[in-house]
Amino acid sequence: MQKIFLLFLATLLSTHLTATELSHQWIEEYIATVPDFPKVGIQFKCYPDLLKNPKAFRRVIQTFADRYRGSNLDAIVGLDSRGFIFGTALAYEMNLPFVMVRKAGKLPRRVEKIDYELEYGKASLEMEVDSISPGNRILIIDDLLATGGTAAAAAKLVERLGGEVVEVACLIELEGLHGRKNLKKPFYSLVSIEVDE
Repeated sequence: MQKIFLLFLATLLSTHLTATELSHQWIEEYIATVPDFPKVGIQFKCYPDLLKNPKAFRRVIQTFADRYRGSNLDAIVGLDSRGFIFGTALAYEMNLPFVMVRKAGKLPRRVEKIDYELEYGKASLEMEVDSISPGNRILIIDDLLATGGTAAAAAKLVERLGGEVVEVACLIELEGLHGRKNLKKPFYSLVSIEVDE
């Protein structure tokens, strides 16, 4: 009897996950692939058609908001620069503060800085030191997760300032680049697209 119940539960959960994934498939209509950009061999994913369609963009923001209502968030942190698109709209929808994580040298006041490795070199991110308070529950948002380096660095910045990263969220996850594994934080995306390393 217990085995039957566990089988039923597993089927129910997998059906729910499949239904959730299917409910977001419509977003793929708004994602274009541009070959060989910014260099040969890269299949660049872009979504200007989503942003040009107010109904579709609102539906994306509403989907994120529905997920995080009840999570007791204190602020939303957006990553420079496309994370600002989704982060500011979501912060407005949820009536929460929005905090920018920027590339080095873009914030004029006192900052916390982190250096991190990229596939092609090094980069730095900065965040104003008074932008969050110790114990704040933070959602980090960006447009896309590839290898996860930038999001992981942002999460470390948040934690240095005493914040707790509740989850990292993106519109698109590029599966196959191991970003979710490298991130080592709870992660959510609306769309997963399989790509080669």
